[in-house]
Amino acid sequence: MKEIVKKLWPEIELLNDSVLKEKVTECWVYAIENSALTAEDLEVIPFSLLLKDCKITFMNHKRTCVQLAVEIAKRMKGNFGDSIHINMDYLIAGAILIDVGKLIEYDKVDGKLTTSPTGKLLRHPFSGVAIADRFGLPPEVLHIIAYHSKEGDLGKRSVESIIVHHADFVSFEPFKS
Repeated sequence: MKEIVKKLWPEIELLNDSVLKEKVTECWVYAIENSALTAEDLEVIPFSLLLKDCKITFMNHKRTCVQLAVEIAKRMKGNFGDSIHINMDYLIAGAILIDVGKLIEYDKVDGKLTTSPTGKLLRHPFSGVAIADRFGLPPEVLHIIAYHSKEGDLGKRSVESIIVHHADFVSFEPFKS
């Protein structure tokens, strides 16, 4: 299963910290193994149940979000230099994991994608933090997962979380009708 996750997520190789790389991989292995969805499903299901007739797949959206976050962070570091500190490993790990909880939030009933009973009670930022915490991800990464969505609007986001939040919404908002 680790090889399948590495194939789904080549961006994991962008992580410099080998321990963090392993923990991120383990989170995705766990989520897939405990989901009604398969790794193959992630390549074809829509990235959101909130969008009618969404043609953008889960993995297309997710990988775009990670890639945007990395590019934004690089540009900010290039322009602001030492005036800003961005932990790229935390940013990348968080961006890869922000929707890991959707594997618990989603279900398949009669071949149709729907919200699971757990997903009706807990949105993916909460289940995502639970999964990541299970594997000992640092609080800075848990923060990015927790604050990436509307649930984070009432709190103070870290620099990494701000970047990931905007990268996520830049790759979501244009598809809302």
